[in-house]
Order: sequence, then structure tokens, then C-alpha cells
Amino acid sequence: MFDSVRDDLRTTLDEIRAAGLHKPERVIDTPQSATVRVSAGGRPGEVLNFCANNYLGLADHPEVVAAAHEALDRWGYGMASVRFICGTQEVHKELEARLSAFLGQEDTILYSSCFDANGGVFETLLGPEDAVISDALNHASIIDGIRLSKARRLRYANRDMADLEQRLKEAAEGGARRTLIVTDGVFSMDGYVAPLADVCDLADRYGAMVMVDDSHAVGFVGPGGRGTPELHGVMDRVDIVTGTLGKALGGASGGYVAARAEIVALLRQRSRPYLFSNTLAPVIAAASLKVLDLLEAADDLRVRLNENTALFRRRMTEEGFEILPGDHAIAPVMIGDAAKAGRLAELLLERGVYVIGFSYPVVPQGQARIRVQLSAGHSTEDVNRAVDAFVAARAELEG
Repeated sequence: MFDSVRDDLRTTLDEIRAAGLHKPERVIDTPQSATVRVSAGGRPGEVLNFCANNYLGLADHPEVVAAAHEALDRWGYGMASVRFICGTQEVHKELEARLSAFLGQEDTILYSSCFDANGGVFETLLGPEDAVISDALNHASIIDGIRLSKARRLRYANRDMADLEQRLKEAAEGGARRTLIVTDGVFSMDGYVAPLADVCDLADRYGAMVMVDDSHAVGFVGPGGRGTPELHGVMDRVDIVTGTLGKALGGASGGYVAARAEIVALLRQRSRPYLFSNTLAPVIAAASLKVLDLLEAADDLRVRLNENTALFRRRMTEEGFEILPGDHAIAPVMIGDAAKAGRLAELLLERGVYVIGFSYPVVPQGQARIRVQLSAGHSTEDVNRAVDAFVAARAELEG
């Protein structure tokens, strides 16, 4: 039977490659850092890393690594269980309490990933009599989580408050018992920030709850690094915040839902990814506590990241590249053609700059780009070298 299936799959894979949409996976043989060593076409070498979510450069921070070593000795390698059986240690409860305080929420529940966190919220909180209203550019995990629920599904155009209000009216006219608005805090392919104050104003007007996936913001956006709710002054008005420990907060894995106490309490009883997945490894929980210590002790990493971001965006604009507007560390360099974006990424790697071309279905057709992600781990020299490499690679591509 599989012989016929194999032929179909090979045809599909050939079509992906022919369209310039193939996504190769490069292997790095160093720790995740601002500089890594990759194998590209059999030519290993040190390259500047501008495509990781390591916004604060903490993935190989010596204090975080030391905390992980200590946690292995104290707590062991893994829990081999789910939370309600025998998968909860003191370190898990401590991290939940710290995250709650850091994010200004009443309680927090840990998941093995933010994908699981988003996958476990909607089905638990919403039924057929409810409505969920989602931004059109929300992350795939939100989309998949919504699909698991039986709630009425409505969508509004990206950051379009007039369209959101129309969807809220539809939900109210449809007699929704509960209405939940859900948005990314920062949209990962564009670096755009959601207008949360306006979202909360509309939610108050129509009696809706607000949920924010702040994975690309927590740790470095906002005066204290508490994310987009802090940036917009609405920490007390957002009902649910989901996020990851796998980006700015150390770069390992794990996710969380920080929310009103009753919401978290129900998730502990009914959320399937929480009830049926192994507990977050204790070493990650302990290292994440150290990350929060570092964030609360000083803002030097956030300042350095902001400086690097401003420098890159300014220089690339001066060199005539099209970068989507904003001031976020995600700086999408718009190319348009998928094959051209992929080729430009290859030329940049040859020049010692590791970036990735993004194309359909990750982004819409005709909007291929190279998503550059700045880090506090980069030096000013690193940023300037990356811009120079873009200029040289473009010249070769167009020559």
C-alpha cells in the first residue's frame, strides 16, 4: 500500500522544491549563541546568528547554564509523569509563582510548550454557546487550539479595530454566552505589535475577555520586560497571557498560561495537554528562575537589544532595503519572490551571516522575506557586518 503513497509524497516534495519553498534544516555544532558554527554544503564555519529567538542572548549565559547544572544534581533529569500524578516538584510551583508576579497575573500553569498552552485553553474555557474572535495573523498554535473547541469562530483583519468591533457585534447578536478576543502580542512574521489598549477598550464595551500570546515580547518588550500588556499599560485588563520559555527567557522549551485564578484552576482540571503530557523538565524550570532573577536585577540586556535593533533597522533602510516598519527586534527584510529570498539567504551564509528565507505557507504568497532577529548577544560590529553582508549579497544576486 505504501508504494503508491510514497510516489504521491515524492511528487509533493518535488513540487515544493521546484517552487523554491523547500525548508532545509542546517545543523549547528555549538551552543546557541550570537555566533554559531554551522555545516553548509559540507563547509563548516563560524557565522553570525541572526535567525534565532535568543533575543536577550541568554541561551548560553553562564549563570543560566550554572543554574541548570545545579538543578540536574538537585532535581534530576526528568519527572516521567504528568502533574496531577507525581510530576510536580517545588521548583515547578516556584516558577509558576514567579511568573505570576512578573506578569501581574493571579496564577500561572506550566506546559511543555506554548503550542500546548494555546492548544489547551480554548477547548477548556469555551463551548458551543461561546464565541472566539481571533486576529487573522495569529500564530498557528492559536489557530489549531481554536479548531479544537466547539465555540463559534470569528476572525478580524490584522490589528483592525473597526473589523474587530464588527465581529464583537456579531458575537453579541448571536447570543454568545462568553466571548474571547485572542491576539498575538507581537506578530512573529512581521514584528508588528498588537494595539492592546484599543483591544481592551472594545472588550470592555462588549463584555469580552482578552487573551494575548506574548511569546515574542516577554522578557524584553515594555519598561520592565513584562511584554506588550506592560508596554500598553493594560496588565490588569488582560485576562489570559500565554507565552514560552523558549525564546527570550532562556531559549530552552516550555510554555505557560498566566491568567485569572479561576481560569488557571479550571485548566489544571480540564486542559488536555496539561493532563496528558509529561511535566516540564525540572532543569528548565530552575534555569528559568535564574533568567527571571537576571531580568529583574538589571535592564542592560534590554537596552543593548534595543540599540542593536535601532542600528540594524536604520542602516538597512539607508542601504535601500525594505523593512517592515516598527522598532521590534524582528526586522523582516522584504524580498517578495520565494526563490530569490532563499538564494539571498544562501549568499549571506557564504558571507558568514546565518539567516533564513521565509516563504509560503509560513507567509502569504508573494511576500517572501528574510526575517532578521536581533539579539543582545550581538555587538555593534556584528550588526554592521550583517548589514554589509546584505549589501554584498544583494549585489551578487542582482548582478
